[in-house]
Amino acid sequence: MSVSHPAGRRVVVTGFGAVTPLGLTAAASWEAAVAGQSGAAPITRFDASGHDTRFACELKGFDPLNYVDRKLAKRMDVFAQYAMAAANEAIAHAGLDTATLTDAQRARIGVMIGSGQGGMETFQNQAVTWHTSGPGRLSPFFVPMIICDIAGAWVAMQHGLRGPNHAVVSACATGNDNLMSALDSIRAGRADIILAGGAECAITPLGVGGFGAARALSTRNDEPTRASRPFDTGRDGFVIGEGAGVLVLESLASAESRGATIYAELLAVGAACDAHHLTAPHPDGVGARLAMEGAFTEARLAPTDVDSINMHATSTGLGDVAECSAVRAVFGDHADVATATATKSMTGHMLGAAGAVEGILSVLSIVHDLVPPVINLEDPDPACVVRVAANRAESRPVRVAISNAFGFGGHNTCAVFAERAVGDAL
Repeated sequence: MSVSHPAGRRVVVTGFGAVTPLGLTAAASWEAAVAGQSGAAPITRFDASGHDTRFACELKGFDPLNYVDRKLAKRMDVFAQYAMAAANEAIAHAGLDTATLTDAQRARIGVMIGSGQGGMETFQNQAVTWHTSGPGRLSPFFVPMIICDIAGAWVAMQHGLRGPNHAVVSACATGNDNLMSALDSIRAGRADIILAGGAECAITPLGVGGFGAARALSTRNDEPTRASRPFDTGRDGFVIGEGAGVLVLESLASAESRGATIYAELLAVGAACDAHHLTAPHPDGVGARLAMEGAFTEARLAPTDVDSINMHATSTGLGDVAECSAVRAVFGDHADVATATATKSMTGHMLGAAGAVEGILSVLSIVHDLVPPVINLEDPDPACVVRVAANRAESRPVRVAISNAFGFGGHNTCAVFAERAVGDAL
């Protein structure tokens, strides 16, 4: 293996935080994923009795007042509250004391947290207010609460971070695309540290109703915990999830100078477009293949260097087959060696947060040499020919892990993480 690091700036992961349907910290989410726990249950946030799908992977026990004060919480949509919770954990995990930063240091720390849909709950509630009471009753915070870039703005204001701040929005590839933007910015020297990831709260009447109308959701209402079943012949759609994931990406020089713990290195994020269909993947997985190939080219790695694949694998008929075809095309026989997982079988599909959370789980696979399982895999689809950790976690050396995230519109991304020793040897 050999690799060139643009501008000599290697980018490492020095912290992370997550709130997911499996737990309200990254560690709790990891433990539940390794144990094969499902986050799916009947919807509690609203009366879903009139919907075809009446279950989801909601956060359990989330209280925004554990992360921000009451006044601030009222001015934030739920997706931004999730982002703040994940960012606060990530900052603490990375050992960053933002209260003591100098002005020069603040200018070198950025935030890039995206969302596929933004303030969906606020948008729906304000539309009802306008319809029933007129424009005079709209909240003055309506617009800033719904825009997709606002989560990162809140994090920056809360912690005084004045570096690059924006949000990439690319449907369910959002999390990975923000990692890519952060990677490029650090390599270009525009920042030393960036909090990057995604956040989503689309478990609302419109969110669930909209995906249901598109026939994208599972309707296995009688057994929610068995509904998300990637690669299984009985899959009938994805289970909508919610939450946030934030990774602290940092130049290697910065991490070493402050004695930070380095959990992994982000070597590359490949990206490509299917240019095929509004919602369906290319049947041959062309965009997914190009994204993976691009990631390996940038990282100067071969597919045979990969030990674990966190697949996008939403539990849809077309998507799982297309991705497996792409993996087989890129990996060849090594698709029978690398261990694939599909953590959406447990978290559900967290939409714009999915790539970030799955990136964190990929980093933890490297840290613990352990690949979480694909649960509910009872009758493997012969069209999905990859080697998976079926129904139980697999203990194995994991030096390089990739994480795929794809989105409506044909967006395809692939993030490549490696243990630091891999980067040292390149």
